[in-house]
Amino acid sequence: MAVKAVHVSDVPRKFHVDSDFKRVSFSVVLKEGGEREGEETIGSITKFVVMGHRGSGMNMLQSPDPRMKSLKENSLLSFNAAAKLPLDFIEFDVQVTKDDCPVIFHDNFIFTQQQGVLVEKRVTDLTLQELLSYGPQKDEGVGKPLFRKTKDGRVFEWKVEQDDCFCTLEEAFNKVESPVGFNIELKFDDQLVYTKQQLTHSLDVILKVVHEHAGDRRIMFSSFQPDAAQLMRKLQQKYHVFFLTNGGSEIYTDTRRNSLEEAIHVCLEGGLQGIVSEVKAIFRNPGAIARIKEAKLSLFTYGQLNNVGEVVYMQHLMGVEGVIVDLVDEITRAISDNDSDKKVDQLRKFQRNTTLPPQFSKEELSFLLNLMPQLMVNH
Repeated sequence: MAVKAVHVSDVPRKFHVDSDFKRVSFSVVLKEGGEREGEETIGSITKFVVMGHRGSGMNMLQSPDPRMKSLKENSLLSFNAAAKLPLDFIEFDVQVTKDDCPVIFHDNFIFTQQQGVLVEKRVTDLTLQELLSYGPQKDEGVGKPLFRKTKDGRVFEWKVEQDDCFCTLEEAFNKVESPVGFNIELKFDDQLVYTKQQLTHSLDVILKVVHEHAGDRRIMFSSFQPDAAQLMRKLQQKYHVFFLTNGGSEIYTDTRRNSLEEAIHVCLEGGLQGIVSEVKAIFRNPGAIARIKEAKLSLFTYGQLNNVGEVVYMQHLMGVEGVIVDLVDEITRAISDNDSDKKVDQLRKFQRNTTLPPQFSKEELSFLLNLMPQLMVNH
């Protein structure tokens, strides 16, 4: 399944997003018979959560869209740019280096060129200083040239409009503006099998930094690795843990990763608080939303479709509680649009009575029904 590039600006302007469709703050409460005092809760979300993917958005070096190559992803520069916008959380990926330092980097491998030959290193096999020798340097020196390989094997020099050096998790806590929250993705390689001891060691290293530097910042953890997600919940009870899944878009040897039904089971078995699903899985199987709610789990989504404001709005009506987006500025502006008082009243009525479906005009309904086939192209 591939995503067709459609920008918010390309969508008919007659379809607006409600002013009631705004951001939410997580609260700290004592829930009767449930969570402990001081534990952050997501279970009572009544408004919509917006998270910045890798800060201000991921870098797609192969994309013709300059917005996907504006700010270096997973950098302090990107995080602080996102923190200035009206969003709730930034999402980023954390791995642990060979010398036990949690660093923020998405890919399993890092690439450079030596005498014209592409050289790859596994991030977790590098020390912190070795990792920091790649790309821009804090002292304005010249680091190793940085390259990136796409899933289809193409290689691009990692060039963006505004570059920045790599950072550690500790630096993010100390240098990213509050009150933006952190969605910390616990990053592990899909192709490796980890022992419980290996997972525990990495998670303990990450938790040490969190406990020492988080302060009152809102934190949640997420992971595609089901054992890591469940183990993180056992290791700590203060912060919520979500299971990431593509809902069957790709098939894995570990069957727990292959459907939304399996994701529900992983959460219930491990006491997790919710699911972060690839958005296409939700549109393919909208009935899963009700089952997720019945299990008293929260539901967020990620994916390139979330860069279209109307798709985000549709999810809100369907019961999704939040989205992770790349085009952070565009989406936060789209969901703050206050041009349709009629739709505001309708949505409020819909929220009071969930059995009443929202009433769209024929034009709007036709647009929504035609939107998904335009965006999702079967190979």
